[in-house]
Amino acid sequence: MLEARSVALVGASRASNAFGDRALTELERSPGAPAIHLVNPRHAGQQIRGRPVVATLDELDGPVDLVLLAVGDNRLEDELHRAARRGDGAAVVYGSAVGDGLRDRLRAIAAGAGMALCGGGCMGFVSPGVRAIGYLEPSPLPPGPIALVTHSGSAFSALLRAERMLGWSLAVSSGQELVTTAAEYLEYALTLPQTGVVALVLETLRQPDRFRAALARAAASDVPVVALTVGMSAPGRAMVAAHSGALAGSDGVWEALFGAYGVLRVADLHEMCDTLELLCAGRRAPARRKAPGVLAAGIAGVLDSGAERALLVDVAAACSVGFAELSPATRTRLAELLDPGLEVANPLDVWGRGRSTEELLTETAVAMGEDPAVDAVALAVDLVPELDGDDSYRLAAVAAWQRSTVPVCVLSHVPSALDRPAAAALRACGVPVLEGTRSGVLALRHLQELRDFGDRPPPVPPPPDHDRAERWARRLASGPLEPLEGFQLLADYGIPSPPARMVTTRRDAVAAADALGYPVVLKTAEAGHLHKSDVGGVHLRLGRAGDVAAAFDHVASHLGPRAIVTRMAPDSVELALGIVREPLIGPLVVVGTGGTLVELLADRAVALPLLDRTAADRLLGTLTARRLLEGYRGGPVADMDAVIDAVVAVASIANELGDAIAGLDVNPLTCGTAGALALDVLIEPAAPLDT
Repeated sequence: MLEARSVALVGASRASNAFGDRALTELERSPGAPAIHLVNPRHAGQQIRGRPVVATLDELDGPVDLVLLAVGDNRLEDELHRAARRGDGAAVVYGSAVGDGLRDRLRAIAAGAGMALCGGGCMGFVSPGVRAIGYLEPSPLPPGPIALVTHSGSAFSALLRAERMLGWSLAVSSGQELVTTAAEYLEYALTLPQTGVVALVLETLRQPDRFRAALARAAASDVPVVALTVGMSAPGRAMVAAHSGALAGSDGVWEALFGAYGVLRVADLHEMCDTLELLCAGRRAPARRKAPGVLAAGIAGVLDSGAERALLVDVAAACSVGFAELSPATRTRLAELLDPGLEVANPLDVWGRGRSTEELLTETAVAMGEDPAVDAVALAVDLVPELDGDDSYRLAAVAAWQRSTVPVCVLSHVPSALDRPAAAALRACGVPVLEGTRSGVLALRHLQELRDFGDRPPPVPPPPDHDRAERWARRLASGPLEPLEGFQLLADYGIPSPPARMVTTRRDAVAAADALGYPVVLKTAEAGHLHKSDVGGVHLRLGRAGDVAAAFDHVASHLGPRAIVTRMAPDSVELALGIVREPLIGPLVVVGTGGTLVELLADRAVALPLLDRTAADRLLGTLTARRLLEGYRGGPVADMDAVIDAVVAVASIANELGDAIAGLDVNPLTCGTAGALALDVLIEPAAPLDT
């Protein structure tokens, strides 16, 4: 399909600017000069642009590599069936294929004939050899490293027409992906030697195993992948009422998938353009975090405004981007360049009337770029049209770029005020121009994320315990676990819990409390109560036998007599750990702030269960609750080794029992100075497979 040497255009038109006319224009622009055949019964026996027109595909002499179906939905099925019967290799369906079961029938026809199929509801594609599109796009496309695959046709055109430093190795508007999916286009893109960056705009995930393999190949080939998701793959519903499912949400699958393979995730097309342009410039953040003498690595900013410097600092803080701590040598060098009274800092406000603007901006940017702690330098100035003709900003940016080895960019704060000719001149010299404070800062952060991911060794999860997995899979297949069995499963994987006993009478409850030692907790063990606290099913800090008896009577009268008595754990930071079974990619591990406010706070991270202790520690580091674990404002410091071990243990459960459980929820996991304890657990077995 993408390397077609012969193409048939069904629906070729003589009408100026009709879809069939534009499609022919684009075909004739194809760099590979494929053989072009025109089909339209209304023009049979005539010529269009000197090319003969036949009535049907059947009149062509033998099959073609690619058929472009520039026809209405009412003709799609017949024409695709004819192409399949002839043995044509591939097709593009531009129409939305609206109609009862039409998409399914088109899918069956193409798949049954082994045809690749782009669409339906797509713009087509521009490959190194073929321009199979029905709307006029820049010709030729600027060559470059980006391979674009997008479910959105509008995004396809917008990105190809952006006045940016973007060049393309492949551009595909894949639409509904009735047959050929983003995974396959990504596989192909990675075979092209010119592909150095991948851009994805995705609504859903198809062929997940193949997509994961392609992402892994991109990561192994050091090809950055930038992704914008505008539609979500729904997570497993079995646990959506429990904490883990609610925490994972509809976005968890993307977060887990992209985190595992180092995909740079953007929030909108603006951020995507800035990130792609920065990557197209070809410079990466240096691997300097372990260099001798580096105090705190980060970006550097050079500005000519105090207020915009404060703005840059505020935006960077909100985006979790830090500024490098400059070395004494760099600070001395900058002090010699600045006017007296100006502060040597990062970011740097250089406004003064001493040196020329061009010299001052150039020398300060170069000095900061040579500091061993600096990942990238942003000349964060308003690149507006200068009414007096001053070209200092542009000249300084070019000079700083040419004299530096780290990424250097211009970051203009007001995109609508950007001097387009000046920006074009900068881009012609290879200098990226980022159009917006927030999107520019995020693009710089993506450079750091790319470097950091490349520096990580791949995780090495603990080897599976096959005997343990078989034992618990067999038990789960027999039906729901008894209340204390969930704790036994956790203990088998290394997650302890306080001593507990199952009771069904007031006498048993008091006897259990006496044996365990006060204070104790009494909570309902009746089935069907996912949120026990919400229904009055948990009684804490029971310090006397009478308190236990009263708590049991209350729970038994409202919810039923089955209850658990357990020793009260010391107050400490609470986390929630869980597993959500995602139908497309399997189990996901969820970790977040725990307790009764778990869903309200929504402080969580989601990952594939490819976790070792280092990866689990990094996952915990993304939580706001990590600060509490580390002793926020003088609080106790949690036993982080135990917390990390618990996360790895949940990942092991997901790896070993992912097919046997629909979901798992540990909330809370109390994290104290002496270890981590599971205080409550819900495990739902997977539904049995139909036989």
